[in-house]
Formats: sequence, structure tokens, C-alpha cells
Amino acid sequence: MNPELLRNKKTGTKFIHAGAEPDPTTGAIMTPIYQTSTYVQAGPAQHKGYEYARSQNPTRAALETALAVIENGKFGLAFSSGVAATDAVIKLLAPGDEVICANDMYGGTYRLFTKVFEKFGIKFKYVDTTHPENVTAALSSNSKLIWIETPTNPLMNITDIAAIAAISKKAGTILCVDNTFASPYLQNPLDLGADIVMHSSTKYLGGHSDVIQGALIMNDQSLKDQLYFIQKSCGAVPGPFDCFLVLRGIKTLHVRMKAHCENGKIVAHYLRNHPKVDKVFWCGFEDHHNYEIAKKQMKDFGGMLSFTLKDDSVEAATKVLTSTKVFSLAESLGGVESLINHPATMTHASIPREERIKNGLTDGLIRLSIGIEDAEDLVEDLKNAIG
Repeated sequence: MNPELLRNKKTGTKFIHAGAEPDPTTGAIMTPIYQTSTYVQAGPAQHKGYEYARSQNPTRAALETALAVIENGKFGLAFSSGVAATDAVIKLLAPGDEVICANDMYGGTYRLFTKVFEKFGIKFKYVDTTHPENVTAALSSNSKLIWIETPTNPLMNITDIAAIAAISKKAGTILCVDNTFASPYLQNPLDLGADIVMHSSTKYLGGHSDVIQGALIMNDQSLKDQLYFIQKSCGAVPGPFDCFLVLRGIKTLHVRMKAHCENGKIVAHYLRNHPKVDKVFWCGFEDHHNYEIAKKQMKDFGGMLSFTLKDDSVEAATKVLTSTKVFSLAESLGGVESLINHPATMTHASIPREERIKNGLTDGLIRLSIGIEDAEDLVEDLKNAIG
């Protein structure tokens, strides 16, 4: 279906048909996996739009079209991982430039910023972006990029995308939003004024814990051209089979996200009423800081949450982490199966402990990625593990 026509369709129709065109050779309804490294040319520089698979691949092109459609953008770019997509955005900058970023973020992003790019002279300022005035206060003449996650990983903080977009536009900076936790089903940052949306497609877009991939979506032609040049020149591109897997995952995103949200709500309320649980971090609670912002910019509240026990120790957390039977102890999130994670030693281990504690990420914090199993089984599993 024509991408422009598809943009006006309802969500489910959009997700199922985005990027999908019958194969012109066979009529195959599913996009073929073009497993090739190069393409035959009729003559020098006389080709059919494809020269070399690092630069272009038909399966990847179909996925990139789909990514743009589902995020209400004009251009999509696929990368070999979410970190590779993030890496490409930072490569838009030059030594001396500054990035204003959230103080609660994925540990791999923090590691990339501090361990790789700081030594090239790029400065990163970490602020609580849930209060837009903190972003304004941190801006300087060298600020070139604002980087936010919402909801954040792992504390489920919510940032007002429209408010930050207004600040960014006034300051002349680029605003990039990591939309991994929400997915395009729940939230569309470009509609709220963001310049770039980033996804770890590994998570909800793929949805089946079987692929590593990242994505960037934007509306601006100049940004797209710069990021495509980085993609092509640096070569962090996904293979065609991985692109096929994410294309397949997108087709069921709306169905899966409904189940993730329903189960997330049930588990969040169960944990909040558990006598041994201290805090539950989930943006669907009406007393959550910025609940009204979440309600305004998201369609629902998702399947990600974190919690602490009243005994907020590593030992107590470890007992729970190693006692579940339905929840699997593993890194990552967003798959159909439920995962349990210990950020302090797993996804956020690269953040210094003092920084983690200062931002509220304690040693005993447990993160859950709620899958689409039967909610009763998830609750029973947590009940048995917590005791």
C-alpha cells in the first residue's frame, strides 16, 4: 500500500501494511529476504537503485519505509543495534559540542556517551528532564542536542516531549527521543515536536527476542541525508534477515502492545498492594509524577515497570530474581515472554554506583518486562518468588 495513503489509516492497518508491497517478480505478499552483498549493473553507474548492500538493500528499504510510516515520519533508517543508532546521532556533532540528556537512562547509552564520545571532546550534561526548566538552565551556546527517554529505563520517569521540543526549537538544538519503552503504538514523538526518534528495534518492534537492531526516524531531509551518510560510511547496518524479522514483528505490534499494557496494569497493582513491596515504578498510577503528561502523550501505560522490596538489599532482590519460574532472568525487554532483571548488576552496571543511587536506582531495584502470558500466571509467579 502506498505509504502516503497508509498514513491516514488506523493503527492496526498501518502496522500490518507498512512497508509491504507484493514482490514484483513472484507476487509474494511477504517481503523477500534479499540475501546478497552486491547487485549487477547494466553499465558503469547504470543500476536499479541498488549498488552495494551496505548502502542499500531491498529488504532493509521496505523496513525503513515501515519505520517511517508507523512513527508518522518521512524517513526511516535501520541500524545493526539501538546503540549503533544512538552512535549515529552523536556523530552529527563535533568536538566542543554539548548534549543535554536525562539523568535516568539506559546504561548502554550512558556508557557510549561517557566511555566513547567524551574522549572526542563532546560534553554531556545530565539533568532531570521531567522538569523542563532544568533543560533550559543547562543550555549554553555550545548545546547542539537534547537526548531524552520517556518513559525512562528503569525508573519509568515521564518527560513532557512537547515542552522539551519547544525549548529545543527556541535554542536551535536537535531533540532526539528514545521511544523504545513506549513503542510507536503508545507514543509518537515526531507528532509532539521531536526531530529524531530512536528505537532499539530489538525490543517491542521485533517483539520476539530473536533479533538485534536499531532505528532512527525523522522528518527533515537534511537530517536524513546526514544520518544516511553516517549509516553508509560507518557501516553499522542490519542484515536482510534481521530486517525481515523486524518487518514481521511490526505486523503484530498493536496486538501485542494491548496485551503488554493489560498485563502491566494487573501486575503493577498487584505489586503495589503486596505487603513486602516498598515502591512500584509504573507511569499508570494516578499519583505518579507527571501522570497527566503520560496520559496526554501516550495511548496507554505500557508493560514496563520496576519495584523495590521493603528489604531493599541485593540479597533480598536476588532471592526474588532467582525464584521466578515464568519470568526469566535476562537482559533486554519487549518480547512476548516476561523477563525479570537486576539493573544494578545487569543493564545499568556501567553507571557508577554513586550516580545510580543519586538518581534513585538502588541496589535492590528489580525491573520487569511484562510479557503477554496469562496475567494470573505472572501474578502467581511473583507471589511465590516474593513470598
